[in-house]
Amino acid sequence: MKSLIFSATARLLFWAMLTASVVILWRGHNEPGGGFVGGLVAAMAVSLVALSDGAAAARRRLRVHPAVLAGAGVFMAVLSGLPGIAAGAGFLTHQWLIFDNGFKLGTTLLFDIGVYCTVMGGMLCLVLRLYDE
Repeated sequence: MKSLIFSATARLLFWAMLTASVVILWRGHNEPGGGFVGGLVAAMAVSLVALSDGAAAARRRLRVHPAVLAGAGVFMAVLSGLPGIAAGAGFLTHQWLIFDNGFKLGTTLLFDIGVYCTVMGGMLCLVLRLYDE
């Protein structure tokens, strides 16, 4: 039986948890755990929607198959190592793009986004598969 209160609360918590996951990703992109923990929180947000409204509603919110998300994350993580090779420093050696105003953007963020997508996609493959049984 579907609970109206739980469903409405899950919709609000979905956006709050998704925002928190992106903040965790951005805050920890140059420290251990940013992409991994952010991906877990994002997977929990979608799992909460699946718990409250069903797996079909969670899949509609996700808009992409979890396996595609996980594969794109692995591809992005591997892709983040190529600038190090191009610079002659070795695979997965951090490279930085420094803008005129002093803002720095590194390949660590690209790697963490890949980890984020991989963890989120992998966890959602597991969770949504459990609903199909």
